[in-house]
Amino acid sequence: MLVVEGLTCRFGTKAAVDNASFSIPPGSFVGVIGRSGAGKSTLLRMINRLADSTEGRILYEGENVTALRGKELRQWRARSAMIFQQFNLVGRLDVLTNVLMGRLAATPSWRSLTQIWSEKDRALAMSALEQFDMAQLASQRADQLSGGQQQRVAIARALVQDPDIILADEPIASLDPRNTRIVMDALLRINKHFGITVIVNLHSLDLARSYCDRLIGMSAGRVVFDGAPAALTEHVARELYDLEADEVMGTASGHVPADTRIPAFGTAAVA
Repeated sequence: MLVVEGLTCRFGTKAAVDNASFSIPPGSFVGVIGRSGAGKSTLLRMINRLADSTEGRILYEGENVTALRGKELRQWRARSAMIFQQFNLVGRLDVLTNVLMGRLAATPSWRSLTQIWSEKDRALAMSALEQFDMAQLASQRADQLSGGQQQRVAIARALVQDPDIILADEPIASLDPRNTRIVMDALLRINKHFGITVIVNLHSLDLARSYCDRLIGMSAGRVVFDGAPAALTEHVARELYDLEADEVMGTASGHVPADTRIPAFGTAAVA
């Protein structure tokens, strides 16, 4: 269980996140929604501890995440894998090596520095790429991929961290509609097949309603809605999005969840 209690993050006199409180059971697929500047990205970065809270605390399975330091903090960041809007890949490195970077927390320093990866780690990375139909591009430079392909590599990198939680910060913001569906389907498959909790920041209310089983709505840093997508009325949505409401609201796309009958992670041989 992930528990957020009174979490606040201030930059000077401005509260980017203001007294946020909620709990998320394991295996949930949660969408964090709200207009630009609502505090969604800061919230996810605080959960991963990329940003420090001013007040409040984060608990995971009873452990105080906000108090972690050193090795324990690095381990937490591996368990709460981040996926970023701009992919955060090393463009000059090949796809497989970028995915293997997700194993750094579990790899001796000398192996990571020399890029001498174990056969087990290479097998895990190839298996993750196969999950998202990317294994054939394992030897290609990351900067030669399309945006959608790069985001799938970033998701594979997160998966090999063996996380308990995946935090996706606007992962489809720069993608076209086709790649948006591919990336969201990939996150849904991870959630349904592996039981990994997924918390994703989304600007599109339509996508949030289609994919998520729970929505947390933020406005001016505060949590103003927390419930099932069906409970989010048009009135509440317009309060959340204000002038952006017409842009983000629409009829759900009739999305059919991705087929979760996929090979078990870690079973693929090294290519």
